[in-house]
Amino acid sequence: MIEIKKKIGIPKYKQIINAIENAIENGSLKKGDQVPSINTIKNNNKLSRDTVLMAFNELKHRGIIESIVGKGYYVLSEDINVHQKIFLLFDELNSFKEDLYNSFLENLNDTIQVDIFFHHFNKTIFKKLIKDNAGGYNYYVIMPANLENTGKSIQLLPDDKVYILDQVPEDLMAYPSIYQNFEKVIYENLNKASELILKYHKINLIFSEEKQPKGLLKGFIRFCEQNVIPFEILSNVKEEPLTKGELYVLLDDKSLLRIIKKMKSQNMTLVNDIGVISYNDTLLKEIVEGGITTITTDFNEMGKRLAKMILNKEQGKIENLNKLIIRNSI
Repeated sequence: MIEIKKKIGIPKYKQIINAIENAIENGSLKKGDQVPSINTIKNNNKLSRDTVLMAFNELKHRGIIESIVGKGYYVLSEDINVHQKIFLLFDELNSFKEDLYNSFLENLNDTIQVDIFFHHFNKTIFKKLIKDNAGGYNYYVIMPANLENTGKSIQLLPDDKVYILDQVPEDLMAYPSIYQNFEKVIYENLNKASELILKYHKINLIFSEEKQPKGLLKGFIRFCEQNVIPFEILSNVKEEPLTKGELYVLLDDKSLLRIIKKMKSQNMTLVNDIGVISYNDTLLKEIVEGGITTITTDFNEMGKRLAKMILNKEQGKIENLNKLIIRNSI
């Protein structure tokens, strides 16, 4: 199956790759079949072990073959057009993460395969996913969220193959990243809307320590203290009735829907009775209740820029764009 020719201008390891790809293409090798061993290829063609291993490692990174300890190498996929594989680890799936993901895919080429995983803010799952997939991908895109000490797990991965998304804790500052400066974003955009905000006598932030970036909390408190506005930090939407004249800053869509439901049950309306600012824009927020004011990053741009960084092998740190969209909720 594998015959190496001399003086044809094609590196020997590339000839091994081409031979295995051809065997898959013509049906000689199918998914689940065993590939000739490293020693067989080495001895039959008088090659070094490193040459054969180089070919196998490339095919392994592309997801075409897999190694099974004590048994050898087997065909994992018959899709020989995949040249690179990217491991993408998100915290959770929601509408704006879906926008990011779709934008990322649209700006990569067709020879790149992206496998997406979710850790759901669980450190054990985070560590296991990275450990189980270390060495199996060309690049690793990690969204650590607010999990602590993730650097220890990420050290299992090649330094030059890792990209960090969204939140970048101190122990991951050395890696290239596309990030949100959460403290700056909420502080500056609340200031832009301060004329509308100051007509409310109190601001409530619905904040989950488990899921939400701590920078949002810092920026919110800084804005309130500098503008001498009474405020309260709530872990969830309380069972108690909403209070007229108060503004709610909501960081997740569930809290937004609960506030609207509670508002309707109390026969209240936005602006006249309470105000709402939501974090991260979606199509729903353009429509519901005549439009919800949002502070948002551009997830489409984040996905597009991430694809460009990987394709160009960039190693920088990029702060993603953000904006305030004022609608009929304040």
